[in-house]
Amino acid sequence: MRFVLWFMALFAVAVASALFAGENQGTVTLFLPPNRIDLSLNLFLLLLAGSFLVLHLAMRALAALTNIPHQARSWRQLQKERTMHTTLLDSLLHLTAGRYVRARKAAELVISLEESLKRGGERLPYGGRLRTLSHVLAAESAHALQNRSLRESHFQSALQEAAGREAQDAREGVQLRGAQWALDDRDAPAAVQWLDQLPQGAARRTLALRLRFRAARQSGQLQLALETVRLLTKHRAYSDTAGKSIARSLAIDFIRSAHDTVQIQRAWDALDSAEQLVPEVAFEAAERLLAHGGAADISRQWLLPIWDAMLQKYEALTLAQRVRLARVLERGFAAPDGAPDAAWLSRIESAQMGNPRDAVLQYLAGVVCMRLSLWGKSQQLFKQSLAILEDSELARDTWLALAQMAEQRHDAVAAAQAYREAAKK
Repeated sequence: MRFVLWFMALFAVAVASALFAGENQGTVTLFLPPNRIDLSLNLFLLLLAGSFLVLHLAMRALAALTNIPHQARSWRQLQKERTMHTTLLDSLLHLTAGRYVRARKAAELVISLEESLKRGGERLPYGGRLRTLSHVLAAESAHALQNRSLRESHFQSALQEAAGREAQDAREGVQLRGAQWALDDRDAPAAVQWLDQLPQGAARRTLALRLRFRAARQSGQLQLALETVRLLTKHRAYSDTAGKSIARSLAIDFIRSAHDTVQIQRAWDALDSAEQLVPEVAFEAAERLLAHGGAADISRQWLLPIWDAMLQKYEALTLAQRVRLARVLERGFAAPDGAPDAAWLSRIESAQMGNPRDAVLQYLAGVVCMRLSLWGKSQQLFKQSLAILEDSELARDTWLALAQMAEQRHDAVAAAQAYREAAKK
């Protein structure tokens, strides 16, 4: 449509010009004493237009001639920029391919080319970022070659290039690389120092959190590592399964790092509710609390959610976990202040009656009855459990308990027989 309109307009101008020129009888007289020149108006207009066109072309040609040095300079700069970009790509490709010496040399060549441009008075608007990236690539290559002195030289140069406010993003990247290299050198404090210099937003990025997690583990800051892995799982840096597995391992190590009842209680309180519901974590906390003379009733409070989960869904705990639960409860019942109360006696009896084929629950019920001096009931439960017990250690302890009760009855024959059976396990 636009073409049609332009064509119609051009046609109208041509028609108007033809009519004007055909009917125009005017003349133009030029006086050049002593001469006089008479020209038709149409010819005068044609000459005027031609003169304007010639003058315009002449001025364009003159401008092009005077602009040749500038164009040559621009062309040379463009060629150098292309060379720098190509060399930078080569450095990246060499680094990716593991050709670290070539990668370092290519990065250093980019730096020298940019400096030559700057010495020639030709400054690139992105020159600072180009130098920063080149120094980082050279430092990365030197790090891969275990050349720490060269790495630090390029690293400090990269920091200097990224010192301005306009280069904040570049500086954050350099600091993250510095933290990574420090961790590779097993220098966790230096890594933490670089990470602490990051802005709040950058410090919560996935990469920064991963580095902080590594630094916390290297430095033994288990609580910080645990808090960090929670954030990483929340940000989907880890899958739920992997995140829970790592958190479980860290929680166990965190509890093991406590050396008295106060530290153990603080470690337990520092865990979130989901971590406290992990059987291995609760077992470890209860065991260490009892080992350091802590209150047995507190340990049983920590184990109660695990017990309730087992009752709600019997398959929630594996056989090994049920055995360990029974062991921890037994240890608590044996403590000076750990005699089972009516509530736990009722819980264990109900669980045993609801699962009569569970040898572990029968064994635990037998332990409770023995602690409460219910000898006949205890002996009955122990003997019933022996027929179906799969755990050899529980079977050995069952025979030992039967031997102790036989000794209390002054039945030397039964005690000797029980000790022999225990020795076979």
